[in-house]
Amino acid sequence: MANARHRSSATLLALVYAALVLYASLYPFAGWRWPPGQTLWALAALPSALYQSPFDVGSNLLGYLPLGALITLAALRSGVGARAAVLLALLLATGLSYHCEVLQQFLPGRVPAREDLAMNAAGAAAGTVLALALHAAGLVDRWNTLRARWFSGDAAVALALLVLWPVGLLFPAPVPLGLGQVGERLREWLAQALLGVPWAEPAYELLAAAAPPASPLRPLTELLIVALGLLAPAVVAYSVVAPGWRRLVMALGALALAMAAMALSTALNFGPEHIWAWLGPRTMPGLLLGTALSLLLVPMSRRLVSGVGLVALTGLVVGVAQAPDDPYFAQSLRAWEQGRFVRFHGLAQWIGWMWPYAAMAWLLSRLGSRTGSR
Repeated sequence: MANARHRSSATLLALVYAALVLYASLYPFAGWRWPPGQTLWALAALPSALYQSPFDVGSNLLGYLPLGALITLAALRSGVGARAAVLLALLLATGLSYHCEVLQQFLPGRVPAREDLAMNAAGAAAGTVLALALHAAGLVDRWNTLRARWFSGDAAVALALLVLWPVGLLFPAPVPLGLGQVGERLREWLAQALLGVPWAEPAYELLAAAAPPASPLRPLTELLIVALGLLAPAVVAYSVVAPGWRRLVMALGALALAMAAMALSTALNFGPEHIWAWLGPRTMPGLLLGTALSLLLVPMSRRLVSGVGLVALTGLVVGVAQAPDDPYFAQSLRAWEQGRFVRFHGLAQWIGWMWPYAAMAWLLSRLGSRTGSR
């Protein structure tokens, strides 16, 4: 209760996770139609599954477990009692799952089922049990104490960004640690939105025209993208951590987390035998440069760090926008969009696209805040 005045990062993470679950459940948002021969009551009742693989069952359970845990923790941090927190988590998570299952009936490519709803609810229930166990063991209070010692009181957004960063790395990127390549998809979405609009025909033709193939990145550009991609989470952490040895821990932790996330991403996309294939000739020097830049910022003020971070993130997204697609990148995307990763497609993809821009918005807000100046 001592930290109740601070906004909980669990609340922000629960909102982000719920939005991404909604996106992943309704992807690809195409082909909406009323199910043939179905009444409104039949849609509300949900059909029964003809077959469910072990992967389907496991993904439905695990997909909603974090949501149940995050909602429960957020409620507990807000001063809600344990029973009310569990009830709130179950109602919100199950309600989200039910509405997703109902809406999936309007999408030809999705197969809703009562069993999916049951597994999702069971996963959320397991998450509430996990959250209560963590709370009963005193781990939540210990985290609050640790947070107060390491971070400023308004660190909820920064902590949420730091938790989401390795998730964004799981989505295949054209350059290691190169998050934020959303320009081409944004152009496609705008062109689709303007299709058939008479007054916007010139803009549509401009957007719909095939972009010239991008030239391969120069070795120095690729090295800088890797360095800036590693520097990005460090400056986000520094914006809520006072100058000193704790920032050194954050810098080394970012390096370890980056290597672990990229290794996992490579293993998921190309197989465990290629787990270190992402360590190209420019990657390791880029990691060393990013670490060196992070160490140079350790004694700097939060305001200066935020300003440097804005420059670094701008350079990152500009560099990534110039990166061309390659055959391995395209193959990896097809594996995510058509293969067994489709259920996690929206989760990692949206985080990978939007993380740098959310971090830039956060650092910009720190420049104008009183606590961000120290």
